[in-house]
Amino acid sequence: MTTQLDQSHEARTARDAPLFSGLPGDLEVSFEFFPPKSEKMATTLWDSVATLSPLGPRFVSVTYGAGGSTRERTHEQVVRIQNEAGIPAAAHLTCVEATREEVDEVARHYWESGIRHIVALRGDMPDGGGKYVPHPGGYANAIELIAGLKKIAPFEISVAAYPEVHPDSPDAQTDIDNLKRKFDAGATRAITQFFFDTECFFDFRERAAAAGIEGEIVPGIMPVMSFAAVQRMSSMCGTAIPGWMEGLFDGLDERPAARQLVSATIAAELCRRLYAGGVRQFHFYTLNRAELSYAICHMLGKRPVGDAA
Repeated sequence: MTTQLDQSHEARTARDAPLFSGLPGDLEVSFEFFPPKSEKMATTLWDSVATLSPLGPRFVSVTYGAGGSTRERTHEQVVRIQNEAGIPAAAHLTCVEATREEVDEVARHYWESGIRHIVALRGDMPDGGGKYVPHPGGYANAIELIAGLKKIAPFEISVAAYPEVHPDSPDAQTDIDNLKRKFDAGATRAITQFFFDTECFFDFRERAAAAGIEGEIVPGIMPVMSFAAVQRMSSMCGTAIPGWMEGLFDGLDERPAARQLVSATIAAELCRRLYAGGVRQFHFYTLNRAELSYAICHMLGKRPVGDAA
């Protein structure tokens, strides 16, 4: 009898729950792209920008390759997005394999081009080249980079955060202390590495607040385009992959449409739980593929600017 009552309660809860339909769309979103390496990839990028720009993102960011390997392409795309798409654009900037003078020159060029937002990162060695080594005469880390940028111009600055601890950090508290120093140096917000456990994010947010961090902690959302690719990225950045996730993507390698449906469902549910915990800002790692991010935003109630919700 108890089992039947429990099942009846669960059935009523499932029936009465509004799922995503009751969400008012009162959230802010931002999107991350990477600079294209070919004309075909450039077309994909601009198709993505065109798809997502109606959602009124508060900014979009463009990544920056280690050692400046994509420096020119990053600059070109950032300026083009801001000028042609009319979206506030942020450029990634790292400390890797560059002197302070070289980094400062890039930053000044951005400011002169009308870019007011920098995503300031320490960066990783090129081609997975082992432990990070500061460039002689360069900025040693993101904290020094932020301070240097603030001397050049009053940039808005976003930085990275790691709910599951940066791979180079000895422990979680050291990671939080380092994040606090980034904010003290002038950071505006922190965008987290992608994750799949909401409790991990909420715990991180609480520990950040306890450490006196008052700036935004924005969850970074990674829709899974390829489970194998996410496994590789997770191994590099220390993100834990839930055991159940592999089973959901099993057998979908040759079914990309089905894989996207599963991916959108997982990411949307992650965002719904974050939303229930009070999160109202989301940053999507689009991998230059817009439809997944658009679908997730739609399920969260986000509609094109000017449309009825």
